[in-house]
Amino acid sequence: MKNSTIRFIIFVLFASCVVIAPQVQSSNTHSVNWGYSGDASPKNWGNLSPKFETCKLGKEQSPINLNDKSASSAKSLEFTYKNTPFKVINNGHAIEVDYKAGSYIEIEGKRYELLQFHFHSPSEHRVKGEAYPMEAHLVHKSQDGQLAVVGVFLKEGQYNPFIETLWANILTHKGERIVRGVTINASALPPQDKSYYHYTGSLTTPPCTEGVEWYVLKQPIEISSQQLAKFKSVYSGNARPVQPLNQRVIETKEF
Repeated sequence: MKNSTIRFIIFVLFASCVVIAPQVQSSNTHSVNWGYSGDASPKNWGNLSPKFETCKLGKEQSPINLNDKSASSAKSLEFTYKNTPFKVINNGHAIEVDYKAGSYIEIEGKRYELLQFHFHSPSEHRVKGEAYPMEAHLVHKSQDGQLAVVGVFLKEGQYNPFIETLWANILTHKGERIVRGVTINASALPPQDKSYYHYTGSLTTPPCTEGVEWYVLKQPIEISSQQLAKFKSVYSGNARPVQPLNQRVIETKEF
């Protein structure tokens, strides 16, 4: 009887450890606080968590300064974007719009599904050292896990109806909103001229994962001064500084 009691107590203690262990692990894997100013600014990202070390140790980081002294690219870039339900997110770092499956780009016949697009102000990439007021990033992923991001510059100019639809529903605080009865189509973002800069880089936010194929379109689209001001009233300065090129080749393609 005594041995049975001891075995029972051991079993209970073991079971308790099994139940408790995942809870402890979960508490240690909460998201790390990062941002664009103070101690959480880009220059410190690599020190905030071991998972972010690539932000300081990586050799193919984004964004970069782009120029026309580049190699010529023969890679085709084709867009197939369809309507999607309108789900907008303020994730605490940017305004993001999620996309349902079925929209994609094709690069040399390889398909990359559009996952989401989001905005930075000012632009993260620079052209000959100069930044645009804003930059949109359309994030895509292939079946084998390869990431491809299309960058679109935004400059001040004419009123943009697509941007107005987005801005009318953005949250000024962290959270998400599904706009019932409204669909959007990201084909309104890329300009008619699809000439681009191409290079291999990284995510521009932690964990700064490398191996990302970047296609930054040369031709900017326009938004009005009021539309620019509205975005900047929510997010301004959410851009990582340019990173060293480190012998990478920048390719260009003209259409």
